[in-house]
Amino acid sequence: MPLSPADTLENNPDPTPAEAAHTHDEHNHENAHSPEAAHDHEHEHSHGPVLNPDCTRELVLDVPAEDVSKSFRRVTREYQRHAKIPGFRPGKVPEAVIRRRFANEIRKEVIDTLLPERFNQAVRDLGVTPVGQPQVTNLTVEEGSPLHVKAVFEFIPAFTIDGYQDVAVPKPPVEITEEEVQHELEHLRESRATIEPVEEVRAMVDGDWAQISYTGTVEAEPEAAPVSGEDSLVEIGGKDTVEAFTTALRGAKPGQTINVAATYPAEYPEKRLAGKTVDYTIDVKGIKKRNLPELDDEFAKEVGSFENLADLVKRVRENLTNRKRRAVEAETKDKLFAALIERFPFPVPESLVQEQIDARLERGLRALASQGMEPDQMRKLDFGRLRAAQRDSAVAEVKTSLLLARIAKEEDVTVSDEEVDREIHIAALQSREPVDALKVRLTEDGGLARIREQLKREKTAHLLYERLPG
Repeated sequence: MPLSPADTLENNPDPTPAEAAHTHDEHNHENAHSPEAAHDHEHEHSHGPVLNPDCTRELVLDVPAEDVSKSFRRVTREYQRHAKIPGFRPGKVPEAVIRRRFANEIRKEVIDTLLPERFNQAVRDLGVTPVGQPQVTNLTVEEGSPLHVKAVFEFIPAFTIDGYQDVAVPKPPVEITEEEVQHELEHLRESRATIEPVEEVRAMVDGDWAQISYTGTVEAEPEAAPVSGEDSLVEIGGKDTVEAFTTALRGAKPGQTINVAATYPAEYPEKRLAGKTVDYTIDVKGIKKRNLPELDDEFAKEVGSFENLADLVKRVRENLTNRKRRAVEAETKDKLFAALIERFPFPVPESLVQEQIDARLERGLRALASQGMEPDQMRKLDFGRLRAAQRDSAVAEVKTSLLLARIAKEEDVTVSDEEVDREIHIAALQSREPVDALKVRLTEDGGLARIREQLKREKTAHLLYERLPG
């Protein structure tokens, strides 16, 4: 646990969290393992250094004046040996010049030399597991005088898990209905449907696709550019078709020209038209019909490497079963975690909560970026409100992580090197980084240990899930 004068209440508003606060049942390789976990856009984490008083300890340390003076002399001599100052030969700079020129640097190095190990030993003597960076609230250091420091830090509180084996929630069976299978098969047919011209001359009905060209003028905006389109396809009665178009085109025939006023809902995705009324002139050019392929052996062969329709149905059923099993397992685990949290209440360090909020926001903002949101738009978001909205979920995730870590220890859950290597290979593929280079970097920055702990928690969660009756 490093400690320096930089770690003050004013200068360290975002303490580094311990490794215990990773999301309880999720791997985000791109975020966790990539060289740059930040996105292209910017946002501020505006939380302050507020600590949870139920998880906070204060330490007061005093270093004898003799040790302080020795450290000052040693550091000053090091600067004398290596400092390069114009007008002086290397190693010949007077001590007074060194002390004046490098006063701040010498002071910082003295602190870094004297405090960390003493602080860590004091924390070990307290018998607690610290998290985050300590926050220095008072620091006095002068040559010839004792060094005095007062600091506060958060720790993981002691809590019991006695009887965790008895905590249970309902474990629903994984069952696939024939209706679900047929719905999936119908979806496959829909994905391979074709739209073909209707040769007969007739009026259009629901389910037809009208081939049209149109021009429109936005009411009350005569100077606005016209709304127009050529050879567009509009489904009569389609869920995404504006009702005015369906009404006007139902019963129409190719060759007709139709005038219609279409009013768009306020939530219409095209902002230019949302909440507006547009006067359209529509030329009907043709009728097209959507044709679905027959559900037979030929269809199965076109969909994939299936011998016949029975093979396709079997695969569809298997995929649906696996999908539902994953969904049921995830939902049941969440209920189990909630039950464990309720059974074993305990306070959690605020630094871990804030780190989890950061992680949740990172995922959310990455999702927004992938959907096309620009950095300028992200900067306008109300991050205070967003952080507050994430808090309850973040607290639950931190508690779940700590509970699973304790249960993993109780159950002697282990993670093999092969399992860790498999995760690294997945991360390397996602980040397009050489496996060996990624492994070295993760070893140096502690990422490897975090991956191992995350895998251990996941294995523990799966163990508890498998033990549930049902």
